[in-house]
Amino acid sequence: MKKRRSIAEINVVPYIDVMLVLLIIFMVTAPLLKQGVDVDLPTAPANPLDADSPEPIVISVDREGLMYLNIAAKPESGISAEALVRQVKAALTREPKRPVMVRGDANGRYQNVVATLVLLQQANVGSVGLVTEPEETR
Repeated sequence: MKKRRSIAEINVVPYIDVMLVLLIIFMVTAPLLKQGVDVDLPTAPANPLDADSPEPIVISVDREGLMYLNIAAKPESGISAEALVRQVKAALTREPKRPVMVRGDANGRYQNVVATLVLLQQANVGSVGLVTEPEETR
């Protein structure tokens, strides 16, 4: 009787197939993960946020004056003034050191950003940052 010898090779073809499927899935879903509202930011020489700080609360104000909140249930849809004040106040109660930022459209009315700052004052926000685009990217 002849003794059979086992083959000690790893078949990597199924692993390559799984890797390619995962690559395609990540390539398709990565553009969908972009969060935020499309606003044309003004340019200014400003310092970036500290990397150690918690994720900021970002209120975006578009050209028409609609407000969007990044921590809302639906950040891509507009939010009312009352809901904005309520949600920002609740978030800062849970985490008082969280930075608050306003992204105002460069082509929008200045009054829209001022109205947003007044709402943030009603939410007891002590400090607000304004988001700009670095000058060298344009």
